[in-house]
Amino acid sequence: MAIDAQARPWLGSYPAGIAWDMGFPERSLVAYLDDSVARFPDRPCLDFFGKSYSYAELGDLVRRAAQGFAALGIGPGARVGLMLPNTPYYVIAFYAVLRAGGTVVNINPLYAERELHHLIENSGAEVVLTLDLRPIWDVLERLRGRTALKTIVTCPMAEILPFAKSLLYRAFRRRQSAHPAPGKGHLWFDELVKNDGGMPARPIDPKRDVAVLQYTGGTTGVPKGAMLSHANLVANMLQCRAWFPHFTPGAERTVAVLPFFHVFAMTVLLNLPISIGEEIVLLPRFELTRLLRTIHRKRPTTFAGVPTLFTAMLGAKRLKRYDLTSIRSCISGGAPLPVELKAQFEALTGCTLVEGYGMSETSPVVACNPLTGVNKPGSVGMPLPGTIVEIVSLDDPDRVLPIGERGEVAVRGPQVMLGYWRNPEATAQVLRKGRMHSGDVGFLDRDGYLFLVDRIKDLIKAGGYNVYPRVIEEAIYTNPKVKECIVIGVPDPYRGQTIKAFIALHPGQHMEEKELIAFLRDKLSPMEMPKLVEFRESLPKTLIGKPSKQALADEEQARAARVRPGT
Repeated sequence: MAIDAQARPWLGSYPAGIAWDMGFPERSLVAYLDDSVARFPDRPCLDFFGKSYSYAELGDLVRRAAQGFAALGIGPGARVGLMLPNTPYYVIAFYAVLRAGGTVVNINPLYAERELHHLIENSGAEVVLTLDLRPIWDVLERLRGRTALKTIVTCPMAEILPFAKSLLYRAFRRRQSAHPAPGKGHLWFDELVKNDGGMPARPIDPKRDVAVLQYTGGTTGVPKGAMLSHANLVANMLQCRAWFPHFTPGAERTVAVLPFFHVFAMTVLLNLPISIGEEIVLLPRFELTRLLRTIHRKRPTTFAGVPTLFTAMLGAKRLKRYDLTSIRSCISGGAPLPVELKAQFEALTGCTLVEGYGMSETSPVVACNPLTGVNKPGSVGMPLPGTIVEIVSLDDPDRVLPIGERGEVAVRGPQVMLGYWRNPEATAQVLRKGRMHSGDVGFLDRDGYLFLVDRIKDLIKAGGYNVYPRVIEEAIYTNPKVKECIVIGVPDPYRGQTIKAFIALHPGQHMEEKELIAFLRDKLSPMEMPKLVEFRESLPKTLIGKPSKQALADEEQARAARVRPGT
């Protein structure tokens, strides 16, 4: 790849020892698991509530599960849904589906039946794996026969727990467990892996074969399946691996509390750790005390989270009981990382917390602040190796803007998706002339650092001015009383939209609207000043813990409909 320093200003600021123009081999994701199994056979790979699986044991289970999938008819192009939390079942099935030549369809176990129906029907997944928990299993069973789904592979929770925990689980959770009748359409996980695992891995074309269908709202419309090839995911895994050169193969440990069905966790907490022989401590869901206790006891060296997770950790009542200083490096993604939050977490742990940026369509990481060198406040860092970030005009998407000007963030690189599954129209809207148009507004500075301003769809148009909610949120977050905030535009008959801030304070704090406005006077222009402020005990989140602007926008729309004259 030719290097143009003028078009790529980050080249002059790139971290020492990291080559932006590194190459990416054409290999499958499974090949990197095989490498680690051969190199670290006896090293612990997975830890689930104290039950450990070595790399050799994982490799054996993956081979056997792949042969089991092949017996179910899973081969090149076939889609298999993983409706699982972070458990050994997810890791085994993920690599087994790929080894069989199939495509993984990531499914959030908490999806409502309507959402689940759409994902199964759109993807055409004929096989789905899930736990034997009735609230989840029952929803899936209702869709069998009404959708493409033909076979449910049931994964018993008790079987992956340590002996004592397994006995307790069987005694107290039996009524909550599903007990599918044997026969066509149902298979237990132990039946899936009941073979010798001797089937060789299916041939894979890394650039063309889709490894994962990652459903996302994207930049337009209803959830769409981003087609991520083996080459996409391998490239992003290697890009992240290059960005953290101090990671020692076979000597690291991480705690995976972010769900693997989310693309950020799939890359930085699964594929990257597996590729370097890292031990992964699995947590199936976020429970603050359990997370802190796990970090204290298991002593992870790396960690990844979203801003709301770090906020919760810092706000824990008995935080001083736990030693979090084993963490050396930490990456934040999924939502903007407030500058004050970064500083507080680094002071607590002694680690370096860097903010990254990406999207499902880019596998997902596009840019990240370096672990060594300059971390610019408010920036999401520089493009990863092989990645080109350009800022294009909002009015003319073919025109690349000069340094410092705001426009839409567009991305080129080996991690950019093949397109949206069975949706050429949506693909054409975001993939144009080799660029992935993100829907985000941002700018590059002269050192090549990317600064995000906001989502195009979140832009507030108030009184003829364009106002960016993120700028207002960053200013509000500098107040030490503020725990969380979300800023949106609400309908206004005169101004078009009015700026409204929703704020949750730290426990024990009190604030009134006039105090907030006084605090913001020297931090925001008059056009950016919130006209409405609402204090709440907590703010709505998405299923992975990101602040949900959409939930608040829906509330405001419903409120406006109730008070509209004549209704």
